[in-house]
Amino acid sequence: MKRGERDVLLIIDVQNDFCPGGALAVPNGDEIVPAVNRLAAEFEHVILTQDWHPRGHRSFASSHPGKQPFDTIEVAYGQQILWPDHCVQGTVGASFHSRLEVPHAELVLRKGFRSAIDSYSAFLENDHRTPTGLAGYLRERGLGRLPLCGLATDFCVLYSALDGRKAGFDVAVVTGVCRGIDLDGSLARALAAMREAGVTLLAD
Repeated sequence: MKRGERDVLLIIDVQNDFCPGGALAVPNGDEIVPAVNRLAAEFEHVILTQDWHPRGHRSFASSHPGKQPFDTIEVAYGQQILWPDHCVQGTVGASFHSRLEVPHAELVLRKGFRSAIDSYSAFLENDHRTPTGLAGYLRERGLGRLPLCGLATDFCVLYSALDGRKAGFDVAVVTGVCRGIDLDGSLARALAAMREAGVTLLAD
């Protein structure tokens, strides 16, 4: 892939809570960190996303008496999976992985900070209406080609890729530099949905 002036690498949620030992660990999530560092070094422009939940977030199972992690509930914007408390603002779990080395990242985009709305996508909150501002930032800077990597393939990477395509960007997912949670076949469904939406899937 040519790393041109309009290319920007979007690194999704490489945070302690999504790595082994974390509150919502993606299997082998920490394995990608060296590859993320190598990939990022090839890009002039890099953006990091960071899950950044307040305590008591509505998506936490602990906020719903009698519910367990991975139960689902209905909320105003549809079905919501309930998660273990994770990536709570200011905690070690919310910090980037200690071996992530991307000093030239130009933007850290925090998401999930609205207590009543979960946020998977780098572009839109889960109500599919509330923008994060990323699309405007990219357009204003003339950045249009958007490779993605990070965690997790079948949730935050997936929704960022789909919303990036809907916003008109040329999106690719570097699947070898991602890891998935794979809840009940969610990884295969995610890859199929990205292909259907016109997202380019790259091995590395």
